[in-house]
Amino acid sequence: MRSFICKLVYWIMLKLYVFILWALLPLLTMGKGILIQNVVIFDGKSEKTVTGNVWIEDNAIRKVSAEPIVAGAEVEVIDGRGKFLMPGLIDAHWHAYLAANTMVDLLTAHASYTQLRAGEEAGKTLLRGFTTIRDAGGPVFGLKRAIDEGTLPGPRIYPSGAIISETGGHADFRMVYDIPEPFDCCGLTHTEKIGAAIIADGVDAVIVASRNNLRLGASQIKLMAGGGVSSLYDQLEDVQYFEDELHAAVMAAEDAGTYVMVHVYVPEAIRRAIRAGVKSIEHGQLIDEPTMKLIAEKGVWLSMQPFIGEGNNHYTNPVQQAKHELVVQGTDRAYQLAKKYGVKLAWGTDLLFSPANARNQNLNIEKMTRWLSNFEILKMITHDNAELLALSGRRNPYPGKLGVIEEGALADLIVVDGNALEDIKVLTDPGKNMLLIMKDGKIYKNDL
Repeated sequence: MRSFICKLVYWIMLKLYVFILWALLPLLTMGKGILIQNVVIFDGKSEKTVTGNVWIEDNAIRKVSAEPIVAGAEVEVIDGRGKFLMPGLIDAHWHAYLAANTMVDLLTAHASYTQLRAGEEAGKTLLRGFTTIRDAGGPVFGLKRAIDEGTLPGPRIYPSGAIISETGGHADFRMVYDIPEPFDCCGLTHTEKIGAAIIADGVDAVIVASRNNLRLGASQIKLMAGGGVSSLYDQLEDVQYFEDELHAAVMAAEDAGTYVMVHVYVPEAIRRAIRAGVKSIEHGQLIDEPTMKLIAEKGVWLSMQPFIGEGNNHYTNPVQQAKHELVVQGTDRAYQLAKKYGVKLAWGTDLLFSPANARNQNLNIEKMTRWLSNFEILKMITHDNAELLALSGRRNPYPGKLGVIEEGALADLIVVDGNALEDIKVLTDPGKNMLLIMKDGKIYKNDL
């Protein structure tokens, strides 16, 4: 009997020892990095939060725990003071270059000036809490490199490169006196030379343009598949690019392990893009119900912008402003239809050609409350947008998990003074309410 009791006690003690060792192992190995204590953690996926602690080492989240985490001597400890911790914001439709410059500067200023403006704006974008953006077209390869190397502060950039457009399409920025020339003839115009846009007519030209963007480092390909607001030569309702041209870009992208996103508003153009294999529809505010249903059935992403209220693009040209108002009018119905059919929604801002207006990037978060709950919005601007960006596959410039607070994810996070699940408006004033901003494990702001 005594022997049995001794064996039982030994077995219990052994199990207890193993359990304690397992529980303490992370603590024992935590010798460096950053420990954020006492924060309300929104993980990007679940509406339920937990008050706890997050340990970051190098550029990744190593431990998330509701229990105390013991910091080693070399660990920087930050008291979160019970504030709201969430993943860094993601803008799925941002123009890092075009948002920082006016149309006049795009067409006339020296490229060195406009690039410096883009670099300055990148730092401001990061301090608004946007740790990642998908650039929907423009010359940002150099800017991305400078940010990645630490030369400049700024968000992670998923670049598209030069916007691919047909002659007279939404990204045809040529002056009226410029003579349209074949793709492989006679030199490039200013906007083509700086990599803002490229005119490509026909299957062969589209293939070359797509492959060249991929050569330069594009994570996805962007084409103009329909008319636009700010463009000079087209109508909003125009359908652009033949299906075989769109399909050529899709094939080039898929061969490289990535996908195509298209600027488009009207049903016919959206359906054509889907038939061609496009994975991300940008805008779409003039869509009809059958086409929205098709988007849902095909599992295509709809990347929309809440063009209502204040803080939108504004145009002095009355023709352009009238086109913009049509988009605004279609926004409400488009979101309602997307909700009805359970479409995969992404969120972006698409602020263009107005450096002063770029500061309103965060205002477009609150606008989403017209159609979505605070949780749905927060999930969209973190986890969901990250899922869209992950479609870049082999061309993903930042392999790893974004948009979530979980062990193993990349350490992009912000601490907010106020619970955004209860009052999402706190995200609209980043200067005041964003107390800590971290990207890739590096702190860029700490007011805790």
